[in-house]
Amino acid sequence: MDKTKSARSAMEPRQGAQAIRRAVAVLRILAAGRENGVPLAEVVRGTGLTRPTVHRIVHVLIEEGIVERNERSGRYAIGTQVPELALARPRPSQLLVAANPSLRRVSTAIGDTLFLTVRTGNDTLCVDRRIGVYPIQVLSIEVGARRPLGVSSAGVAILAAMPAPDARKIVAANEKRFEAYHIDAAGVMDQVTAARRRGYYLREIGLVQGTKSISTWIKTPDGQPAAAMTVSAVRTRLGPRREQEVAEILLRETRIIEQAIRG
Repeated sequence: MDKTKSARSAMEPRQGAQAIRRAVAVLRILAAGRENGVPLAEVVRGTGLTRPTVHRIVHVLIEEGIVERNERSGRYAIGTQVPELALARPRPSQLLVAANPSLRRVSTAIGDTLFLTVRTGNDTLCVDRRIGVYPIQVLSIEVGARRPLGVSSAGVAILAAMPAPDARKIVAANEKRFEAYHIDAAGVMDQVTAARRRGYYLREIGLVQGTKSISTWIKTPDGQPAAAMTVSAVRTRLGPRREQEVAEILLRETRIIEQAIRG
């Protein structure tokens, strides 16, 4: 076989894989924008790809019905075909099934807003939210909200459960995206280090002013951090004594979830 032809054949699978990864990276940025969508400039900044490359990928995805463009705003969003494809797997994940009893117990015991957040690539995705009985609830994130790992309390907790080199690699990959949240990579790594020392993550100032949050991580049987459980409350609800009580409840229930996943 001609050497040039052989080299070309070897490169084609790699180029195809690269194109798919780039398209998935674009979709993850668009997913963070939810129904409002994302301007093309933000996709370029978030992916680190050139504008012509992003433009080409987006328009192929539009042709396939995976992405839609709002003609009025000029923003791009996930298309209607994506939820239709998701119907092929309607059953909840093993993690959601395993976590449900614990979420119910924690919500009843604590009374403040409770979130379950999973890792998806370099992002976090809120998959469950429980409203407590306390009159003031912190509804900072909705189910379906996506953030770069390191932005939310859950994201820091998930990074803290990883080997340090893996966490640094993800934080470096998300650094450009952090700008939109007014944080930087060094600050995120400081928080990750503090969470490792403590055994859970305590955020003194939540995404909403006047709030505080505590997150514990959940690992899969192979030791990989897959999710985090977070309690968010007004600051007066999480003084030092109650902070410790809430952390102990979360830590106990995350261990129960991990056991249920293994079972």
